Amino acid sequence: MEIQIRRAEATQLKKKPADESKLGFGDILSDHMFLMDYESGKGWQNPRIEPYHQISIDPAAMGIHYGQEIFEGLKAYRGTDGHILLFRAEENFKRMNRSAQRLCMPDVDIDLVMEGLKKLILLDQDWVPGLRGTSLYVRPTVLATEPHLGVRPSKTYLFFIIIGPVGAYFKEGLSPVKIYVEDVYVRAAVGGVGDAKTAGNYAASLLAAEKAKEKGFTQVLWLDAAERKYIEEVGTMNIFFAIDDELITAPLDGSILPGITRDSVIQIVRDWGIKMSERSLSIDDVIAAAENGRLKEAFGTGTAAVISPVGKITYKGKDHVVAGGNMGDLSQRLYDEIVGLQYGEKADTHGWVQRID
Repeated sequence: MEIQIRRAEATQLKKKPADESKLGFGDILSDHMFLMDYESGKGWQNPRIEPYHQISIDPAAMGIHYGQEIFEGLKAYRGTDGHILLFRAEENFKRMNRSAQRLCMPDVDIDLVMEGLKKLILLDQDWVPGLRGTSLYVRPTVLATEPHLGVRPSKTYLFFIIIGPVGAYFKEGLSPVKIYVEDVYVRAAVGGVGDAKTAGNYAASLLAAEKAKEKGFTQVLWLDAAERKYIEEVGTMNIFFAIDDELITAPLDGSILPGITRDSVIQIVRDWGIKMSERSLSIDDVIAAAENGRLKEAFGTGTAAVISPVGKITYKGKDHVVAGGNMGDLSQRLYDEIVGLQYGEKADTHGWVQRID
């Protein structure tokens, strides 16, 4: 299918941020968006790039009432040589299709949406910031649009991509964050939709996150739904613990999101010869390791923050300082490696980086 492009008129163009060092996250969006429509029996149709605008949706749209909505988050970077780079973008769309299958939604054609994404970014390339630590955030979304009040999969869907410049996700930047271990509420259970990137997972996390925020914490550390015992993930990130000479993260058993940055970290540390384990780890084991000095460091991983070091873990009212409250050596090394790849500064031995201009 040919992608139609309708450029914004001069009067529709937005004012770009004057100071890239003051970019926040998620509030500024560019001049254009990519869209296409799906109808059962006809497939995806009418791929197009249009000026950014509000979308019209029927009040009875099934995505509103029954939660058929999935999304992704990825980034484009202004390389040190000025070229625009994508980092493992196709993996995001592969994950989107896995989410779609779980929620009875149609797959997208990865080649088509990658083409649409590249055309969109090139059209709005002046929105890609150049300051180190900034990037262009990309949000692909699929929403059920059929107006029907009854529980079944929708017959129509809207796919769209919006983009905008961002800075650091956490106000702490690379300063270690404080996390609160949640042992009352749960995010997801095995057999549910915890491994899909769908809006409902995030809605379910909000109450615990707000309660933690009121207590001064940056993030919630989720435990498993069955026993409230085993580490799962942090609110917006997968999480890793360095205990003795082993790096440990939770296995992909169906209740946590298979993060792209998580997978990158696993491959990189194995390349480096570090012992890497995907296995269940109890919160009691983590706390014991923190108390006897065997917990060397902990960090979260995700597209938004890349690597976020953990400086303090609070469980059952007791604080446990990690790595002296500082960023650990492995966290720093991984951050430097991944960010170096994303900005084109490091040799890309895995074929993860794609230049699009």
